[in-house]
Amino acid sequence: MSQNDYRSNSRSGPVAAPGTGRHLLVVDDDDRIRELLKEFLAREGYRVTGAAHAGAARRLVELIEFDLIVLDVMMPGESGFDLTTWIRSQAALSKTPVLLLTAKGDPNDRIEGLSRGADDYMSKPFDPRELALRIEAILRRTGGKPLTAKEIHMGPAVFNMERLELTVNGQPQRLTEAEAQLLKTLAISAHAPVERMALSPDTADITGRAVDVQVTRLRRKLEVDPKNPRYLQTVRGIGYMLAPD
Repeated sequence: MSQNDYRSNSRSGPVAAPGTGRHLLVVDDDDRIRELLKEFLAREGYRVTGAAHAGAARRLVELIEFDLIVLDVMMPGESGFDLTTWIRSQAALSKTPVLLLTAKGDPNDRIEGLSRGADDYMSKPFDPRELALRIEAILRRTGGKPLTAKEIHMGPAVFNMERLELTVNGQPQRLTEAEAQLLKTLAISAHAPVERMALSPDTADITGRAVDVQVTRLRRKLEVDPKNPRYLQTVRGIGYMLAPD
């Protein structure tokens, strides 16, 4: 997958794809490929978190429940094959789908990956549209975890995820488009931390500062005490978490 491949296949504008509400983990030691995958899959409607190696992936899966893991095989240290074996050995992760994405296209490598418990296997280079279709097929087959309820209650505040409307004590609160989308993303993964950069639709915002500003504004609208938030919580070293009633 090259940068030109990504640009030529990217969607533009709002996306309402089958991936909406599904959280993917992309594990690849190649920073360029990992970031391109994150951006492309986000445009397909998925929430995407990245990890540069198996150790980082292990820490993330212990904190966050993912719907599917896209995993490179050839990484320094622990390989994707070995990480797949570990994932299948963990009771809490044993049913999490794994798609191996690798430069190793030999049939024996494919057999090795599938024998370790992978749900699918794609060779690099690849067409990102095929990757998206394979992910959708795996999620249809495995079901994935159920989507969040239509409404999220946070004390006197209620957020309607379909209409993207926030009310407090029955009174509507004005949300910008960015605030509404951020709140919906957090609501989809309620009670689980969401990586700061996964909350930012602006890939130029490498610091995540724009997200911090939006969170501050949201807290003023839905928290009784914005300086001591009860519902929109900071998760140190990761990002934010919504903890509704």
